[in-house]
Amino acid sequence: MRLRYTAASPFSRKVLVVAHECGLADRIEKVATDLEHPEGDLANDNPLGKVPTLVLDDGTALIESPLICDWLEAEGEGKLIPREAKARVAALQLQAYGDGVGEAAICVQRERNRPEAQRSAAVEARWKGKFDRTLDMLEREFDGRFGGPVDIGHVALACALGWVDFRMTGMDWRDRRPKLAAWYDAICARPSMAATAPPAPKP
Repeated sequence: MRLRYTAASPFSRKVLVVAHECGLADRIEKVATDLEHPEGDLANDNPLGKVPTLVLDDGTALIESPLICDWLEAEGEGKLIPREAKARVAALQLQAYGDGVGEAAICVQRERNRPEAQRSAAVEARWKGKFDRTLDMLEREFDGRFGGPVDIGHVALACALGWVDFRMTGMDWRDRRPKLAAWYDAICARPSMAATAPPAPKP
């Protein structure tokens, strides 16, 4: 299998974490992909031009991290997506929140990186509000969402928060969220998280 990915993408990292958890990491060839150049060949595998994209041995291309993770779970030894209906819904809902936190953080950073004349404080505030509200809710509901075994939702949120730490050093999401902060530090010690950590920034 070939995984089209970027090292800094929280969604690519989520797929890699799941691959490790499912015992499939050694079967995946990682293909670093440059999203900035239209002459690249990513569109041959995914016309949307997005990562992650997993190309199976028969040439089938799976797009979007939730689908890829679901396939890896079914193919490998994963236990990240529960089978029992209530637990499954809870895990998949938390995955949606985790992915949404990652998307919101990326959009905040994208707005900040625009030339000053093109920046919109209102757009940045809207995305930052989504980010803060979701983490505040998860902090309030921590005991009901984070007390059981690690699942796909936990992985999604951890990868999103890892991206924030990697890309947005001035965005202290830990402030006022001690339960999430302690949980994040603990989950980062899992071998799958350590093996997929983004590269340290160059001095």
